Amino acid sequence: MSVLVVCTGNICRSPAAQLVLDAALDDSVVVTSAGTRAVVGAPVAPPMARLVARRGLDPAAFAARDLTPDLVRAADVVLTMTRRHRADVLDLAPAALRRSFLFTELPAIAEAVGPGDGATTDAARLAAVVAAAPRARAVLDLARHAPDVEDPYGRSDEVYERVLGTIETQTDRLVAALRR
Repeated sequence: MSVLVVCTGNICRSPAAQLVLDAALDDSVVVTSAGTRAVVGAPVAPPMARLVARRGLDPAAFAARDLTPDLVRAADVVLTMTRRHRADVLDLAPAALRRSFLFTELPAIAEAVGPGDGATTDAARLAAVVAAAPRARAVLDLARHAPDVEDPYGRSDEVYERVLGTIETQTDRLVAALRR
């Protein structure tokens, strides 16, 4: 199972989410990231790199990359930081509609539908949630349950901390829902 996380520059939110998700999910899931206007080849922005490193995650090997249609088509799940990013994903690969979610949306869906009976890996649980997502999307108040994740780039350390906290909270919600 492959998960692609998308933000704008691929130097703050999406690499942080990639690292946090990769650490939280089991080895049946591979997490990568890309940016709609990536700073290609750049490392994680220093304020975010410091924060994730303090949490025991290593951003050293990361290099930003552009979002491409091939990356979207290859991903089993696409998680975007904002509604605009999701629209950009769907412009590149309209067939990704049913497997593209806001980063904050998928945990709400997973909580609503559960991981599916008998699933023993995070990949199988995630696949069950994605398959059941259309029903959950129909009843969830996404404006309330799935806000955009703000962009911390060029802002204060407190904003970076808040954004990473949001990423960690949403990841914890997702993993708890998948494994319940």
